[in-house]
Amino acid sequence: MKNICVYCGSSSGSRVEYAEGARALAQALVANQLGLVYGGSNLGLMGAVAEEVLRLGGRAVGVIPQTLVTKELAHPALTELYVTRDMHERKAMMAELSDGFIALPGGLGTFEELFEILTWAQLSFHHKPVGVLNVNGYYDGLLSFLDHAHAEAFIRPQHRNMLMAHTDASKLLAAFKEYEAPAVVKWV
Repeated sequence: MKNICVYCGSSSGSRVEYAEGARALAQALVANQLGLVYGGSNLGLMGAVAEEVLRLGGRAVGVIPQTLVTKELAHPALTELYVTRDMHERKAMMAELSDGFIALPGGLGTFEELFEILTWAQLSFHHKPVGVLNVNGYYDGLLSFLDHAHAEAFIRPQHRNMLMAHTDASKLLAAFKEYEAPAVVKWV
């Protein structure tokens, strides 16, 4: 693994623990010599994770669509910044540049990115690890809902287990190193 894509909010949320979690993830990335690939903004948790990676001498690569360069305020001091035509190109480039995916707390955009990349894994479009850093229990409800969807036979066990979750960034990255994608089987 060389780069980890981090999905997270352009807001900092209502608790200081969320920004602390973003900085802890940045520290774990740099300690493991992993580059950051993220949405390219300097706002909220996006800015917090990128700033900490850069402060520690790590590599931070942003990918942002032209229409969001001013809305999300593209980070001016990244190692690299790619400006794309649209969100589809942004997400495809982020996936191509990354060897794994972690969601920090965030809103609708974070959820959408997380579920799209998880769906791509389910369909074997990629075989990369996907996880959430469950800062301050932020993802407890989502994880419970996924367990419910599994119990109701809408998510197969091997696909439910593809989404890793941990409260400790270093332990989540260690689990990434051990990840093996489930074997592809016929759907019916």
